[in-house]
Amino acid sequence: MNLHYEKGFTIKDLLVKNRSKFEELLQFEATNVRDKIEEIKKIGSINLLDNAYKLVLFIVEEKEHELITFAKQEGVAWAKYQLTLAFKLEWVQAIRRTLWDFLYNYDVLQESDPDRIYFYTMEKRINELFDQFLSHFFISYSRFKDELLTKQRELVNNLSVPIIPINQEVCILPLIGMIDQQRLETIQDKVLLEIETNQIQTLIIDLSGVAQIEEELTIDLSKIIDGNLMMGCKTILTGLRSEMVKSLINSNMNLRDKTEFKGTLQSALDDIVSLKKSS
Repeated sequence: MNLHYEKGFTIKDLLVKNRSKFEELLQFEATNVRDKIEEIKKIGSINLLDNAYKLVLFIVEEKEHELITFAKQEGVAWAKYQLTLAFKLEWVQAIRRTLWDFLYNYDVLQESDPDRIYFYTMEKRINELFDQFLSHFFISYSRFKDELLTKQRELVNNLSVPIIPINQEVCILPLIGMIDQQRLETIQDKVLLEIETNQIQTLIIDLSGVAQIEEELTIDLSKIIDGNLMMGCKTILTGLRSEMVKSLINSNMNLRDKTEFKGTLQSALDDIVSLKKSS
């Protein structure tokens, strides 16, 4: 490799003076990545070549703190824009090979007898720093993904339990779609928290949009109503379909002493408005 070298150059000097050669060799080493460099730059404003150069400077100067900070930033950026770990690993390994090619040429250009102790010490330190970068990158990448997944799950849970306030004492919980064990547990947790936080006195659970509720799950529905009562909140069930009524009857769960039943959500709201006017 034809590199610009002057006597007394450090490894950093060699990299700075031959940056274009470094990037050229890096792209040659990263066969599967080089065609994606411009695409990644457009997707997430991630300049792979600039970041590779920054990484090798941190490594040869042994700036461990800056390297770890940079690795964490890179992890978040790659996770945010859905770039794969396999792609990153291939890129970093290409950077590692390119840097070692430069180190070999640096040794040759110095035209001095090699110091084996120095060489093996340097080899160990450089590879340790590369490994540190990858480790902190992967941790940061995974943490961002986990946090994103948690936020998405919380959003889905909130959308699946939409508690709508009518006034300071009355709220509506319109349920839509399939009701399974996991969703009932989510409903119970969210309802009890809302009752405690907002001092809800009456909760209208509208089931007109529920496609189906399994017979064995009516026990869990009863537990939700029991929990509401313990918190001082009355439950009104509206919109029950014939299939749901049969399930409740077959389960032998006596809900009539625990809740009120109304044919429609509108009729339940009309009764509440009428009671408020009469009082």
